[in-house]
Amino acid sequence: MISDEIAYRRYLDGEQKAADLLVEKYGDALTLYINGYLKDIHEAEDLMIEAFSLIFAKERPITGTGAFKAYLYKTARNLALRHRKKNRCIFLRLDELGFEPCSDVLADTELYRSERRRQLYDALEKLKAEYREALYLIYFEDMSYRNAAMIMHKSEGQITKLIYRGKQSLKAILEQEGFTYADE
Repeated sequence: MISDEIAYRRYLDGEQKAADLLVEKYGDALTLYINGYLKDIHEAEDLMIEAFSLIFAKERPITGTGAFKAYLYKTARNLALRHRKKNRCIFLRLDELGFEPCSDVLADTELYRSERRRQLYDALEKLKAEYREALYLIYFEDMSYRNAAMIMHKSEGQITKLIYRGKQSLKAILEQEGFTYADE
């Protein structure tokens, strides 16, 4: 499979299928990310399309592994923040992200996992917004610290601190709520 940056370059060179590949790869996840800001899936879909449109309309020198994804998420974040400021919305509600159980997993095992996820999402909701966003970008979107820093307009060191503090806060919240760890 070709890298995002090569697909973007191919699109700029006139290959429409390359753009379709990028939209298919990131469209749904980006919509959910934007929806975390807006709490309106239809508006999030519109902003997802606008984010791709902005990137595809302006030729940008995007190079380096993960650079396209980071630039896309940064563009989407800026659009969401602008929209949220204009419409006064609340930030990310991770419990709205749906997870489908695998068909080969036992129901009781999936029920247990589902309950643990719910506890995690409830605890994430109680974190400071910037902790929650940093954790989301690193762990849910599998971004590098450098790319998360670019998206959040922070340094890599600041992201490292946000992740550390976010994990510490999350652990404290979970322990207060009686969360038990699998290895106990």
